[in-house]
Order: sequence, then C-alpha cells, then structure tokens
Amino acid sequence: MKEVINAYRAQKINVDSFLKTFIKSLPKNYIDQSLSILKQYRFIQLMYGVDSEFKQSTPVISKKESDLSQIGGNKSHYFLKLQLDEDDVYISNPYIHHKTGRASLSVVHFIDSTYYVFDVNLIHLLEDLKLIEYNSFHDKIKRTIYFFGSTMLAIVAIALIVYGGYVFFALIFSLSSSDFLHDIFKSIISMTLGLAIYDLAKQIFEHEVIYQSFHQTEDKQYKVLGKFLISIIIALSIETLMVVFKIALDDASKMLSAFYLLIGTTIMLIGLGYFYRTIQESTPKDDC
Repeated sequence: MKEVINAYRAQKINVDSFLKTFIKSLPKNYIDQSLSILKQYRFIQLMYGVDSEFKQSTPVISKKESDLSQIGGNKSHYFLKLQLDEDDVYISNPYIHHKTGRASLSVVHFIDSTYYVFDVNLIHLLEDLKLIEYNSFHDKIKRTIYFFGSTMLAIVAIALIVYGGYVFFALIFSLSSSDFLHDIFKSIISMTLGLAIYDLAKQIFEHEVIYQSFHQTEDKQYKVLGKFLISIIIALSIETLMVVFKIALDDASKMLSAFYLLIGTTIMLIGLGYFYRTIQESTPKDDC
C-alpha cells in the first residue's frame, strides 16, 4: 500500500490533472448517469451528492447497490478542509477507504449548489494510467495459491506436533521398553519443527491471504525467513545435543563426528547473525 501512495505522490500533478479533466468530461447529471459512469470507469468506487448546507441529498451509489439510508445526513465534518480550485474541483489526500479497505482518493465537484463526491480506487486509477503494474486477476490467483500452500503447511505442522506429543506420551507409559533420551529428543525435535513450520504458515497466511498487500517489503520477507531459520537452528541444536549424549554414552570414539556436527550448527548460527546484520545495514530507514 505504501508503494501505491508513493507512486501517486511522484505523479501527483499528472494524476490530479487527469482527474480534473475526467470529471469535467462527464455528463453533468452525475446521479442520473451514475450507473453508466460506474460501469464504464472501474476506478470510481461510489458517488453521491451533498447540498450547500452539507446535508447528503442523494443516495450513495456504488457498483453493487444504491444506499438510501444516509440521505439527509450531516456531512459537514468531511468538508472542514475543503478548498475548491478555480474549476470548483477538490482532490483529497490518499486515505484508506472505510468500506473497501483500499487506498483511495475523494474528488469533489461543486455544481449548481451541490457538491458531487466521487470516491476513487487509487490502485485501479494508477493501473489504468500505466503508473503501476497491478493485475487484480493475478492477485486473486496468487492469494488462492498462498491460501492452499499455507493451509497444507499448517496441516503438516499440526501433524508434527501431534506426533511429538504421541511419542512423549508413549514414552511416559513405556519407560522400561524404550530409549528415553532418543525418544524425548525425537519428541522435542518433532514439536519444534512443527512450531517452526506453523509459524511460517501463519506468516504467509496473514501477509499474503488475509491482508491486502500490494507490495511486500523485503524487510518483512526477511523477518519471516529469519524466524523460520531460528526455529530450524534450534531444532538442529537439540539434535546435535542428542547425538553428543548418545555418542558419549555408547561409543566415545565417534565423538569427532559429533564435534563436526556441532561446528556445522555453530556456523549456521554465525551465518544467521551475519544475515541479520547485513539486512539491518542495507535496509533504508523510513523518515516518514
């Protein structure tokens, strides 16, 4: 969403000029022609009229419905900072629309004692003006794939956690016929991996499925990857500890192999620390 607003700010003069020309080119009987206007121009989300006393005088007309419930409502709080230009047109700053949840603009045109308000979908507007590359059909496909993938990851994670719990409870009720250290570490590793995979699935589901995200920042992606790597390194550390204990108890001559495994895990931990440091140094600071 931040990229959308930045794209608008970078081309604000051109976009505002287009909107003014566009509004003036429409039939002046906006409300009577509202259905054809909404059908022809997809970036217009809804429209309505407000009289000179800032009372809503027309229904709120959108592509799906015409809402009569707000006729007569006081809209003066929306017009506190209204400053019409020489063409009697006002264009608001970008905001998140309360109905659609998307970046939007409001365009107001004052004609014959009536303020006509147009709510504009900023993403669709910039896409139509070829200022951004965005495709709603591709976005739906992407979110469907992420939904299916994250759901399957969550199922795998739950299966691992359940298996870890099963091993643990089986160990409790069969102490005499089991390898306690091997089984307890197997249970811990299984549940740790399950939690790591579940956390990854949750991050994907939240950022790519639930919340509308036009542009996923690299910083957020690195955080998801970092959390997953931390969980994997924890699981490997537990596995290394288990191997060291087993070799120490069974065959100390193989301790060199355990040492190599410990060095490998340590290198991964150092690499993760370097990864975080590199990301922090390369990520630009947001002054806003």
